[in-house]
Amino acid sequence: MDISISNSIKYIGVDDEDIDLFESQYVVPEGVSYNSYLIMDEKIALMDTVDERKEDEWAKKLIDCLDGKKVDYLVVSHMEPDHSGSIERVLSLFPDVTLVGNAKTFQFMAQFIDADVESLNKIVVKEGDELSLGEHVLSFYMAPMVHWPEVMVTYEKTEKVLFSADGFGKFGALELTAGDDWACEARRYYFNIVGKYGAPVQMLLKKVSTLDIEKICPLHGPILTENLSYYIGLYDTWSKYEAENKGVLVAYASIHGNTGKAAEKIGELLREAGVEKVVVSDLAREDMAEVIEDAFRYDKMVLCGASYDAGVFPCMQDFLNHLQAKAYQNRKVALLENGSWAPSAAKTMRSILETMKDITILDPVVTIKSTMKDSDMDAIKALVVAVANS
Repeated sequence: MDISISNSIKYIGVDDEDIDLFESQYVVPEGVSYNSYLIMDEKIALMDTVDERKEDEWAKKLIDCLDGKKVDYLVVSHMEPDHSGSIERVLSLFPDVTLVGNAKTFQFMAQFIDADVESLNKIVVKEGDELSLGEHVLSFYMAPMVHWPEVMVTYEKTEKVLFSADGFGKFGALELTAGDDWACEARRYYFNIVGKYGAPVQMLLKKVSTLDIEKICPLHGPILTENLSYYIGLYDTWSKYEAENKGVLVAYASIHGNTGKAAEKIGELLREAGVEKVVVSDLAREDMAEVIEDAFRYDKMVLCGASYDAGVFPCMQDFLNHLQAKAYQNRKVALLENGSWAPSAAKTMRSILETMKDITILDPVVTIKSTMKDSDMDAIKALVVAVANS
């Protein structure tokens, strides 16, 4: 796919349409892109490499774009293997290349590549350092824990381009997702990969707010060139753990379908009560990362869990453990449990939720036994009223 950034800044990234699971856990039916860039000037800077899965395809694009020239600098924004996987290929092609990174970059690099990092040509940069390529000037800003400790972003001052590392990235091969809504897969990417690190993202946003940015070049997903305030605004909302939309996620864990029927009824009643956005999700069957995305997207959640082994059905426990790990907070949650003889799901769900920050558990907590009956409806309707009015 031919992507134009400017006369001097070239896109040489590659799509991976064959990958089944990103980071061995996130389904990516439309693949993912590994983005890499060349800045052509008196000195030529290569901005990151790609996963070794696509190294050969990427190396050909690199050589073709260089047209006989050589790379002077390799700027390493992030040492995760999907971006650093071809560093050794660069070293073999350009033995005199100078690697640019921060102190932690080179600490991590020694763990990932076979070359003697100490003997390589390198420039160790720190906050605010600059590197002139000729007409283009690179400025470096540290972004620790967005989402690894060594991450940094680079601002090119002449063309006002921010190379944002994993920030503003999204799932999806560029060839397959051109023109798609950005927020959907960017949101799933953010909350599942970066989401725990809201405070570091806020720190980075404060740094880049002082820059005059006209384009954002992430390491995954499309180059952002218009309405940048929209993307930055979403990142600001997400990293503050604020709800993006008013609405309710009804997430359920059902063994034989009866808890699921109660969840569907709650969703129906919430819509009748005027709640505009209601999503009902089966935790046993739907993509966990999608449900986590919705948990963060909306301001309220209803959990419907079947009791199991004196706790809660495992997919619900797994879901709550994921939310806990991603620093889920500042939400209102209602609970419904199902138990045939010794209901235990609500106690278990509550115990996990209470470890999270600023979670309000709404009354009433509803218990049904085996199947939802007419006699349960008053309690279920009271739960719906509490959620709709909270």
